[in-house]
Amino acid sequence: MSAPSDIDALIAKLAKALAEHLARHDRGAPLMVGVHTGGVWVARKLHELLTIEAPLGTLNINFYRDDFTRIGMHPMVTPSDLFSVDDRHVVLIDDVLHTGRTIRAALNEIFDYGRPASVTLGVLVERSGREIPVQADAIGQSLNLAGHEHVKLRGPEPLSLEVTRKS
Repeated sequence: MSAPSDIDALIAKLAKALAEHLARHDRGAPLMVGVHTGGVWVARKLHELLTIEAPLGTLNINFYRDDFTRIGMHPMVTPSDLFSVDDRHVVLIDDVLHTGRTIRAALNEIFDYGRPASVTLGVLVERSGREIPVQADAIGQSLNLAGHEHVKLRGPEPLSLEVTRKS
């Protein structure tokens, strides 16, 4: 399966789906938060397209991951840039939703900053293989990949999606 080639079109599709979701649910002025690193790249573009007034927040979930023993810890951990989320409508953005573990970790960190009124999840690519019951509210594209296939966002400029196969 080939990866989509027009990232700008996927981001525009995701922006439209997010705008419609927020309007349907009368979410008011949202706070957008991107998950490092690919989610931040996508969130920056969405933040501008949706003209969100609140500053863009970023999360580095490395300390919240449940798979340190399997993947190891990246030695350069950058801090999250987030402020109180109490009673705010948070729009959480990530590049790829696969197992759901990254989103679980991101939610844990968000709740360390307060209790949001709601959390809306937007992802550029949703792929098969969920291990935790996490579902996106807005999606750029869905891919049905085999277990040995992976999709990765490369960037930050230009952004591109790559589907690879593990041997």
